[in-house]
Amino acid sequence: MNKDIATPKRTKEILEKHGFKFKKSLGQNFLIDPNILANIVQAAGVTESTGVIEVGPGIGALTEHSARQAKNVLAFEIDQRLLPILKETMGPYPHVKVVNEDVLKADLHAQIQENFEAEQDLAVIANLPYYVTTPILMKLLEEKLPVRVMVVMMQLEVAERIAAKPGSKAYGSLSIAAQYYAEAETVFTVPRTVFMPPPNVDSAILRLTRREKPPVEVVDETFFFELVRASFVQRRKTLLNNLSKFFEEKLSKQEVTERLQEIGIDGKRRAETLTIKEFAALTSAFYRYTGDPR
Repeated sequence: MNKDIATPKRTKEILEKHGFKFKKSLGQNFLIDPNILANIVQAAGVTESTGVIEVGPGIGALTEHSARQAKNVLAFEIDQRLLPILKETMGPYPHVKVVNEDVLKADLHAQIQENFEAEQDLAVIANLPYYVTTPILMKLLEEKLPVRVMVVMMQLEVAERIAAKPGSKAYGSLSIAAQYYAEAETVFTVPRTVFMPPPNVDSAILRLTRREKPPVEVVDETFFFELVRASFVQRRKTLLNNLSKFFEEKLSKQEVTERLQEIGIDGKRRAETLTIKEFAALTSAFYRYTGDPR
């Protein structure tokens, strides 16, 4: 087996050899602990028939661990300066393909079709840049890719928000959006000390297991997510106040109260206490009376 990339000594050697300097704007923090990388791949249940999609491979530390287990790996790297490094570090792994593309602009369905077999078991495994974690994650979920699981490293606080349950401070529109598409759980936390350079925050590994179908049926997905976001606009305000503001050109406060009473939801509650089922009920109630309010 080749020497691990993810040790402080080897990482330094590779970076110095190529004269690589970290770009703060790209949120580059490279992992230097092989055990954590092995645990990430293990958490995704990767087998020799699995295809892995990675976002932001850096110098290939996590890519290498995926490549040792998986059938093939497709990695999206936005930073051109890393391409020659990856060409060298991934030399022993011909089943790794690196694409120099921003994953947020990529046609992922086309890439999957081109690089993986039909019906192949697929997993996303990534150490996501903190500054674009949420947009990347939501693109991967919203595009309904044929991916079984996503195991991603991110800022601890964001992972807690995504996996949060109703009634907790971390629970919000991001929790509901993610949990509509997948079951979310934090697998383990990662200290900032195992990165080069160390970030200012601790991280967590989040596992998102794709649902075959959403946990609730909604009349209109776009309206559902809009209503959820509107309910959380001002967290300290009641549901009634937030919804009255959202519908101010369509419904009076009294009418909003009546709609809520009809479905048995107390307008004095705050959005963070509502389950995803209650948000689905809200969507039906308000969509029926107002059509799409946008």
